[in-house]
Amino acid sequence: MKRLEQYKVDFKNALSALDAAADEAHTDLEIDGTIQRFEFTYELFWKLLKSYLQQEGVLVNTPKECFKEAFRVGIIDNQESVLKMVDDRNLTVHIYDLKTSREVFERIRLSHRVAFRKAMERMEK
Repeated sequence: MKRLEQYKVDFKNALSALDAAADEAHTDLEIDGTIQRFEFTYELFWKLLKSYLQQEGVLVNTPKECFKEAFRVGIIDNQESVLKMVDDRNLTVHIYDLKTSREVFERIRLSHRVAFRKAMERMEK
């Protein structure tokens, strides 16, 4: 239980930092920093979900498996959107292309942060 609570605190802090970065980013350096914060927030997100699901008796080992189970139990409401998040995270970690990074940045601003917040709200109910 203690691990789950720590993940919640860490995730909320990371999401807050991501929100601040995404709302203020204008330069290439700021946008790249926002993408880095997304990667960090994403890692905490799936570990938080994994811990939450484990507490509920559901064991998962990978982010995709975790997100699919979280969708199944109603924590995530849009599975396709969250699975796109997995793809974006993998894109930003393994290749760097300016056009792709800007497309990912827009998805971070417009949908990924929303998905993070909705899932957190559902876990807290």
